[in-house]
Amino acid sequence: MSGRPEVDFTAPEAQPFLFRGGDHGVLLVHGFTGSVAHMRLLGEHLRDAGFTVQGINLPGHATRLEDMRGCTGQDWLRAARESLDALWRECRYVSVAGLSMGGVLTLLLAAQTEVTAAIPISAPMGVQNRLMPFAGLAAPFVREVRWRGDEHRQTCLEQRYDLGYTGFPTRSAAELNRLMKQARRSLSAVTCPLLVVQSHADETIAPASADIIMQGVSSRVKRTLWLNDVPHVCTISREHPRIAAEMIRLLRDAERLNGK
Repeated sequence: MSGRPEVDFTAPEAQPFLFRGGDHGVLLVHGFTGSVAHMRLLGEHLRDAGFTVQGINLPGHATRLEDMRGCTGQDWLRAARESLDALWRECRYVSVAGLSMGGVLTLLLAAQTEVTAAIPISAPMGVQNRLMPFAGLAAPFVREVRWRGDEHRQTCLEQRYDLGYTGFPTRSAAELNRLMKQARRSLSAVTCPLLVVQSHADETIAPASADIIMQGVSSRVKRTLWLNDVPHVCTISREHPRIAAEMIRLLRDAERLNGK
């Protein structure tokens, strides 16, 4: 099966964005090897609903695959935290939503900071690839891994927004493993309103991930949105309007809980 085609990250969809709106800011964080393009459709829905929305490219992403090798999980977490802090300087409420590794970062930010609400989407508490936990051991011998081509993925996703690397450095996968373990250990510190989004057809993450998150957090307001027959990058699937609608519902409920 052929690999995914190379990506032009100068495309407008892959550029960071800031949509200025109301006094509730929402940070959107893409996933491992992805780009902000994976979050743009959700960003536009939130903008149209009156939110201030920021989408970022994490360090080492949306440039060249080689640039990931020099980045750690803490670099990715720090970049998300800095963007969150910038939104707090402008907005009365600040929430965070992230896809895949961005969902892991979302959970860590919710555990470590006071956020209004948190929305992890396709957030792995484990992965289906049995070799992934051994990435750290393999890194000295296998420098990088290429993603497989996936015809189902290509037919289910908005190709204009499917902008990410064609593979990943093995040492970067070890960094992702560390972030997942850190987030799983920190779940009980998450107390804000929470929406967990996952697809039954997710081909990447452990199927129990959503249940692990829901059972582990201390949030009193917590919901799960289960999707059907869409792949891991569900934010650019046909379900993106439904995801956005449930996000908006949770964000408005969180505002009311905070006294708006």
